[in-house]
Amino acid sequence: MSMYEVSFKLRHECPYRGLSEQFPGVSIREWYLQDCQVLEITASDASDDELLKQIDALGTVLHTTADGSDLHVIVQSCACPIEESIIRRFERHNCVHLPPTVYRNGWEHYSVIGFDEADVTALLAELDADREIDVLSKTSIEERHVPHSSLFSVDRLFDGLTERQLEALRIALDAGYYNQPRGASITELAEETTVARATFEEHLRKAENKLVTNAGQFVRLLTEAQGDVLRSGARSVKPVGDD
Repeated sequence: MSMYEVSFKLRHECPYRGLSEQFPGVSIREWYLQDCQVLEITASDASDDELLKQIDALGTVLHTTADGSDLHVIVQSCACPIEESIIRRFERHNCVHLPPTVYRNGWEHYSVIGFDEADVTALLAELDADREIDVLSKTSIEERHVPHSSLFSVDRLFDGLTERQLEALRIALDAGYYNQPRGASITELAEETTVARATFEEHLRKAENKLVTNAGQFVRLLTEAQGDVLRSGARSVKPVGDD
């Protein structure tokens, strides 16, 4: 049984796709996080007031930077209900979505892995029945070559983290706390909040511990897969003099 990686683009009613169509210089990358979407939006015109207004209307703006005329924005949004999303269709046809979804020039770009060609064919036929779709590529892959990103789940990585713990991580990252040398101390980080130093450090350490624990399963999967490939390669090397 062969597996397939399929990339395609399509059009249907979605505010993110509509925004990319209205503003051709805009590119949107979308990830799912629990019950919302996280959007990374880049644009070539940071001075377009109408674009900024529509981005602000998508949800909560988490981060904004402008480099010359280039704009980069991170938004937490709930504009497209996940329970009705196309991702659910992928799941019904036993196909794994490879994030992020990319919105560009009025098209939504997706990549999926199907574990049976019949599942892939059925999915594409269902999508073609109610929306415009263009299949860009369909490639047969071996099981050990399944992209690591298909094993990765943002929901599972951040499972159990509270809002305060996530905020502590964001403050630490923005301040360069994890750089070498460190860009800030715990005391300096805590000064950016309304909590005591000891409380902030507790939030940050718990967040770090949960992240490492949650990521552990992915680290084991990755290292075990790499070990299998290395062991397979070692068995295929014939020692000199064994002829």
